[in-house]
Amino acid sequence: MYAFDYHKPANIDEAAKLLSESEEAAIVAGGMTLLPTMKQRLAAPEALIDLGAIPELVGVREDGNELVVGAMTTHMTVATDVAVNKRIPALAKLADGIGDPQVRNRGTIGGSIANNDPASDYPAALVGLGATVTTNKRSIAADDFFQGLFETALDDGEIVTGVRFPVPDIAGYQKFYNPASRYAIVGVFVSKTGNDVRVAATGAGPCVFRVPEMERALADTWDPTAVDTIHIAADELNTDLHASAEYRAHLTTVMAKRAVADAR
Repeated sequence: MYAFDYHKPANIDEAAKLLSESEEAAIVAGGMTLLPTMKQRLAAPEALIDLGAIPELVGVREDGNELVVGAMTTHMTVATDVAVNKRIPALAKLADGIGDPQVRNRGTIGGSIANNDPASDYPAALVGLGATVTTNKRSIAADDFFQGLFETALDDGEIVTGVRFPVPDIAGYQKFYNPASRYAIVGVFVSKTGNDVRVAATGAGPCVFRVPEMERALADTWDPTAVDTIHIAADELNTDLHASAEYRAHLTTVMAKRAVADAR
């Protein structure tokens, strides 16, 4: 690990100011990805700006028919929060399946979505629920936030402050995970609110994506059998040592069926 300056600002304005003062500074949330990368000398920020001392970035609160989750809220908090388990139990289940207890107690929702690992779970929840990402500058619809492999809509100097999740009528999440890392080889989040149905897949491609064919089928019939015959094209899906693109295409349908069944 190379030498770096360390800052722990007390509020978002101070964090944004520190970030603007250096082109090579990096935000650290839970540090689950950044710190191992730095230890391997694959990243060398000249300064780390730790958001851990900013109280308004932590916690879950209800705001009408939305749940607002602060960016520095840990996966474990999301998994065990009473409001999350009552209003969006599928989100609590998703958080409870991330990594191991050490990761769940250190990793944060803001750090996860800002990193946008193609195999992470939260992008499926955000897109699958039509959530909104809030930053120190604006609000960004989840459909627009995730833009590609490790790429997001965040501008230079922009800091994620939280996520607003609309509460659905019903939702479910299922993933086929790597047994070592518990990253999603394929994970599918489904939700239904009135006549609006969303299906979002993570792990399968370079970035989270929606499956319109499944959304239309489930809008007509909310039942696992509705997606039985829908097959995802493997052309743009991931192939690696864990699974081929064709296998991931198959798993997307399987996980979608299980997610709908789970939501029932």
